[in-house]
Amino acid sequence: MKKSVMLGLILLPLSSVLAQTASSPTTREMNLIGWLEFQEVVPAKIQTVLLPAGTLEPHGVLPNGSDNLAPEAMARELAPRLNAMIAPTLNYGVTGSLRGYPGAFAISEEGYRLFIHDILTGLAENGFLNIIIVNGHGGPQTEILQTVAGEVSGTHRVRTLVINWWSVASEVVFDVFGENGGHAGNNETAYVQHIVPEHVHPERYNKEMATAYPKAKTWSATPFPSSIGLYEPGQGYPTFDKAKADEYYKKVNEKIFVLVDEVIRKWDMAGLYKK
Repeated sequence: MKKSVMLGLILLPLSSVLAQTASSPTTREMNLIGWLEFQEVVPAKIQTVLLPAGTLEPHGVLPNGSDNLAPEAMARELAPRLNAMIAPTLNYGVTGSLRGYPGAFAISEEGYRLFIHDILTGLAENGFLNIIIVNGHGGPQTEILQTVAGEVSGTHRVRTLVINWWSVASEVVFDVFGENGGHAGNNETAYVQHIVPEHVHPERYNKEMATAYPKAKTWSATPFPSSIGLYEPGQGYPTFDKAKADEYYKKVNEKIFVLVDEVIRKWDMAGLYKK
């Protein structure tokens, strides 16, 4: 092996090296793989699963399913690099103050808690050691995912990580846009625009569709009066700039990859729950 190639392998994150050296399955999607192949690769060759989670709710001029589309796209980008399988997306979630808009859909907190508990338990029972939830929707859903993931980790001795992608990538929005973002704001619009540009409709957009979120619980309205919620007043309006959308998409995915790779690497270093 040439010296330059050896150096490149040394510099790569551990999970990337494993992903490149492991025998790749015919598909990384659990929806598409057959049981005969699944039993050959999990857990012998693949111990990590990515579970995208979201909901259906309004997003300005984006698809109602933006909270599903984003984590699903991330999972598909990252799975080969992390040597992971991709579980079917949880398309229904705990939609909060936007549930009154047309096309929105909400699961009760009690129902969602039971549902996600059984799904995570099923992933553990199928042999996955690392269960990575790539979450696309905040509010009470985040707390439920974190709580239940911790419970399943302790009960089944598996390693769980819950990621709110937009929070992990909060610095990226400033890097690309020079200001803060928002729900269906410049950041989320950019990511979804990269995935499904044909389903983003800037011709329907106007600034009056956006409202800044209240500070320190100074007021509350249900349904929230706007389908675009800004984290800071006067910042985060969608730009529909293709070049920035492409840049944001790439940088966000890299940010998420670095986090997941580091967490798994440190789990391994500590020898936690190793089979």
